[in-house]
Amino acid sequence: MLVKNRMSQPVITVEPDMPIMEALNLMKTKQIRRLPVVDGKGNLIGIVSNEDLLNASPSDVTSLSVWEINYLIGKITVKKVMTKDVLTINENTPIEEAARIMVDNKVGGLPVMSGNKLVGVITESDLFKVLLELMGARENGVRATAIIPEKLGELEKLTHAIAEAGGSFISFGQFNGDDDDNRIVTFKVSGMDEAAVETVVSPLVNKIIDIRKV
Repeated sequence: MLVKNRMSQPVITVEPDMPIMEALNLMKTKQIRRLPVVDGKGNLIGIVSNEDLLNASPSDVTSLSVWEINYLIGKITVKKVMTKDVLTINENTPIEEAARIMVDNKVGGLPVMSGNKLVGVITESDLFKVLLELMGARENGVRATAIIPEKLGELEKLTHAIAEAGGSFISFGQFNGDDDDNRIVTFKVSGMDEAAVETVVSPLVNKIIDIRKV
C-alpha cells in the first residue's frame, strides 16, 4: 500500500498572511491539527500546527489590557509561527516508510507531493486507520496471539494447519519476539471457534499468549 492510497485529500491549505485566529478556527471547523502553507502560486512554503498557533502570543503583554492583547494577537499571521523547513513525502512512498519517517522525526503528519505539487497530507490518524484494516479490527472472528520459533517454514505450518481445519484468515501480523529465537504472531480467523483454533495452534507454537472471540 502506498501513501497516495490512504492520504487525506483534497488538501486544506492556508496562505502565510492569514491571521492565526482564523487558522485556528479553520482547524476547529475542519477537525484537523495541521495546515500546509502555500504562496500565491500554490507552492508549499511551510506548515503550521495547532500547537504552533496556540503557543503564539505577543511578547511582554503583562501591562496590556485584554483589548490590547486581542489586538496584538490579531496582528500575528501564520508566516510568523509556521515551520519553514518542511519535511515532505512522495505520494508513491510505501505507507510503512511514511510511518517510520513520522516516528523518527517525531511529527504527526507529512505533506504529500507529486513532483513539486502538493497533493495530500498523511497523518497519524490515517495510519491508525490502516492499522485497523491490517488487524481486521472491524470484522468478527477468533483472534490469537502466539510465540513461534524463528525458523524457516514455521509460518507456513501455522497457516496451512488453520486452512486445513477450515479457517479463513481475516488478518495476520508478526512482530519482534523477546529474543532473536522467536517471533510474536497475531492473527484473526473466521470459520473456527476458540477451542478449535487453540487445538490446531498449540502444537505449532512455543506459547499461546492470548486467544479470544472478538
